Amino acid sequence: MAMNQVHSCTALDMSEDMMNYSEGLADNELVNVQESGKRENFKYICGDMRSFSSGNGNLVPKSSMDSVWILLGSMQHLLTNDDVISCFQSVSNCLKKEGTVIIELPHPREVFTMGECTRNSWEVPLEDESGNDFGNLKIMWGDDDDAFDPIKQIRDFSVSFNLDMDTNNAQNMQDFHNLEQSVPMRVFTMQEIDALGRICGLIPRKTYGALSQDVNINNEEEAFRLVCVLQKT
Repeated sequence: MAMNQVHSCTALDMSEDMMNYSEGLADNELVNVQESGKRENFKYICGDMRSFSSGNGNLVPKSSMDSVWILLGSMQHLLTNDDVISCFQSVSNCLKKEGTVIIELPHPREVFTMGECTRNSWEVPLEDESGNDFGNLKIMWGDDDDAFDPIKQIRDFSVSFNLDMDTNNAQNMQDFHNLEQSVPMRVFTMQEIDALGRICGLIPRKTYGALSQDVNINNEEEAFRLVCVLQKT
């Protein structure tokens, strides 16, 4: 969706630290946009994706959104059907009639080959406040030895962060060189998304193999994600 087609955008995160960090990014990225009003039309709220538009967590007005996007496998943090239904009910509450929800998850091909857990790794260059090189943050996500519960469909994904810094910076951050954590995440099938969505009045309309309408979900070479488009009836 082109930026000039978006009138306003609201982002949601449970972490206040992430919200504040993202607000800072928005200040830097959107203030200089030629079209006026872009920064004012973007806001970040701190809340739970299971209750942001229902019950005590009514942070987003009813029937106020044209589209809701749940990206980067975020829905995998919803470990039970009750969690998913609560999230979908909040989504349905905030959507206008015929509004859409776009969900991005691992491709079903990965779901049904759980013995081969996808390992992802990347490096992030770091700079200090003056713009000088600070070092590199190496991130590793997932491992073949990660435990998987086939009944609950939950895998304990291992996550590690490794800081590679110059000598001076390393002495000041000795306790933060290596961090490891296990993150429980659920794996979903397309049929589950279909059934749980229908319970909440969200009807599946399209599926894609990436965040592009040009990638067919069955394309073995190009499809690497499950992108579901559901519509409020």
